[in-house]
Amino acid sequence: MSASPGSSMRTPRRRVAGLGSARSGTGHFWLQRVTALANLLLILIALPIVIWAAGQEQAQTLAILGHPLVAIVLLLLIFSVCFHMRIGMQVVIEDYVPAEGMKVLALIANTFFTIAVGSAGAFAVLKISFGG
Repeated sequence: MSASPGSSMRTPRRRVAGLGSARSGTGHFWLQRVTALANLLLILIALPIVIWAAGQEQAQTLAILGHPLVAIVLLLLIFSVCFHMRIGMQVVIEDYVPAEGMKVLALIANTFFTIAVGSAGAFAVLKISFGG
């Protein structure tokens, strides 16, 4: 069987194996949905804790936020929100930045920004948690 010039030797299934225009497929779509659900669940747990701590004196607030279970919830929330933010911005950058060089720079900046935000948040929670 011979293929005409310009036609693909791949089967139709291989052509649509989950790869979109950005070559990332449906993986990002589902990852965004999973992190959105994780964010919702973690916010539903963290919000009452933060509201309760907000009405307390400083020492009591530090004690509440320093509790290991609270610190774990806050760290998971920070990680999940930052990861979700990175994925969302990556999709926007890939879809709306036309120049390839600017796209690469924006994607790198996006990654570094989310790492910086997540690290700062994690540092703050860990510092409070360990009594620093």
